[in-house]
Amino acid sequence: MNTAFEYLKENKIFHLATVDGQKARVRPFGFVMSRNKKIYFCTNNTKEVYKQMVKNPDVEISAMSADGSTWLRLSGKAVVDNSRETKVQAFSEAPFLLTLYPKGADDETYVTFYLDGAKATLYSFTGAPANLPVL
Repeated sequence: MNTAFEYLKENKIFHLATVDGQKARVRPFGFVMSRNKKIYFCTNNTKEVYKQMVKNPDVEISAMSADGSTWLRLSGKAVVDNSRETKVQAFSEAPFLLTLYPKGADDETYVTFYLDGAKATLYSFTGAPANLPVL
């Protein structure tokens, strides 16, 4: 894997951390896509994670390889992109999302966002941390 995007695609479940007042909040995510030279994710605009990102867009993502030998940290500012074209791409790439959002790209609660200014670092137990291109 040469990019953070490839790492996240291979390691399907990753964790997104947000700030909630003075506390960190972490939850699992599983959707990622590439669009307009940005890395995209999705959520529901009724969830606390969405509200936290709107209030403080500084987020960090962490993923670990299946064998536990490496892990990725990806940070940036969450920027909401509610364009219909972005949503259509997301449902095209991940049809399983229709089980959660049956109206597809027309679902008003479905939100896509990307990381602006994203920085990725790959860590391991055996070597020095390495900066990775995001895409």
